Amino acid sequence: MLSGRAASLKPSPTLAISAKEKALKAQGIDIAGFGAGEPDFDTPAHIKEAAIKAINDNFTRYTPVTGIDPLKDAIIEKFNRDNGLSYKREEIIVSCGGKHSLYNLFQALFQEGDEVIVPAPFWVSYPPMIELAGGTPVIVETREEDDYQITGKLLEKYLTPKTKAIILNYPSNPVGSVFYRENLEAIGRLALERGFFLISDEIYEKLVYDEYNHVSIASMDNAFKEKTIICHGVSKTYAMTGWRIGYSAGPAAIIKAMGNIQSQSTSNPTSISQMAALEALGGKQDFISTMVAEFKKRKDFLVSSLREIEGVTCYDPRGAFYVFPNFNVVLGRKYKGRVVDSSTALTEILLDEFHTAVVPGIEFGKEGYLRLSFATSMDVIKKGVERIKKAVASLE
Repeated sequence: MLSGRAASLKPSPTLAISAKEKALKAQGIDIAGFGAGEPDFDTPAHIKEAAIKAINDNFTRYTPVTGIDPLKDAIIEKFNRDNGLSYKREEIIVSCGGKHSLYNLFQALFQEGDEVIVPAPFWVSYPPMIELAGGTPVIVETREEDDYQITGKLLEKYLTPKTKAIILNYPSNPVGSVFYRENLEAIGRLALERGFFLISDEIYEKLVYDEYNHVSIASMDNAFKEKTIICHGVSKTYAMTGWRIGYSAGPAAIIKAMGNIQSQSTSNPTSISQMAALEALGGKQDFISTMVAEFKKRKDFLVSSLREIEGVTCYDPRGAFYVFPNFNVVLGRKYKGRVVDSSTALTEILLDEFHTAVVPGIEFGKEGYLRLSFATSMDVIKKGVERIKKAVASLE
C-alpha cells in the first residue's frame, strides 16, 4: 500500500509530455516539440573538457556533502560579480540540480500549518513540493494585462499569520515575466514587517532580452538579503540540464539544515559535474551572449507569429525561453467532435492530430493558455507554428 503522499502525487506534466514526444519520435512520427525546458545548445567544449579531465584525474569519489570548496568559492564570486552580493562558504550549498535545491529548502523550512505564497502562473513543481513538505500553497493570480506583477497591495490580501514564505521566480517559467523594481521593494518590506522568507528562484537570470537587467531582491537591501534564499543552477545558462548541479545561497542556519537533509538523502552532487560547474562559472562566458542572441530571434518570431492567430494574445517575455499565449478564444470549439473544453484538451488535439507538443496552461495555474518553449530550432518553431495555425483554423 502506497503512502498518502505518494498516492496523491502526480508526475511532472512537462516531463511527461517530453517523454510522450520522444516516444512518438521513436515511432518515426515527425513531432514539432515545444515542451522541453532545456536549451538545445550543446554544453560548451571547455566545460566538457573540465569534466573529462576530472575523470582522467580520478576525481570520482565522494566529496563533501554540500559541495567542494573551489565550487563554493566560484559561486561566491558569481554572486559578487553579477549581483553585488557577498556570501561565505557556510551560506552556500551545492545540490543535484535546481529542483533539488528547492526541494531541500522546502523540506528545511516548511511543515504542517505553514502557508506559502505562490504567484500564478507558476512552475509546475512548486505546489507539489510545498505539499510534500507539509505546507499549503496559497496561489495568487496575476494577469497578463498587468505584466504578471505582484504588487504590495495585492500580496497583502493573501498574508496571514501562517505565511512562511513567498516564491519569486524571475525571469519566470512559464511566462518569462520579471518583477518591477518597485514591486520587489514592496514585497521585501512586507517580508520584514510580517516575518516571512523570500525564496528567489533566479535560474533564468542570464537569459534576458531587450536590455532588461536582472536585479536580485537580495541585493536591494541587506535586510532583504537576511530574509532571502536564492536558488540557482548551471542548467539553463550553460546548457547543462543533464549535469544536475544547482546551488543555493542564504542564511547559514537554513543552509546547514538543507545540508543535513541532503546528507540523509542524496549525499554529495556528482563529483565530475561539480568540476564541470566550476569551469562553467569561472571560465569563459561568451557562450551565453551567443545563446541569448539566438533565443531572442526565436522569441521575436514566435511571439509575432502567434499574435497573427485571430483572438490569440501573447505576452512578450523579458527572459527565460518560453512563451505563454492565451488561447481562451478557442475554448468551446470542436475538432472532429472532440470539444476543446480546456487547455489540456487543446494540447491533446495538437499532439494527436497535428503532431505538435506543447504544455497546457492549467498545469501552471492558468487555464486557457499554452506554454511553448523556444529552446528548439527555428525550423521546428516555424513548422510548429504553421501546425498550430492549421489546428485553430480547423476548429468549428
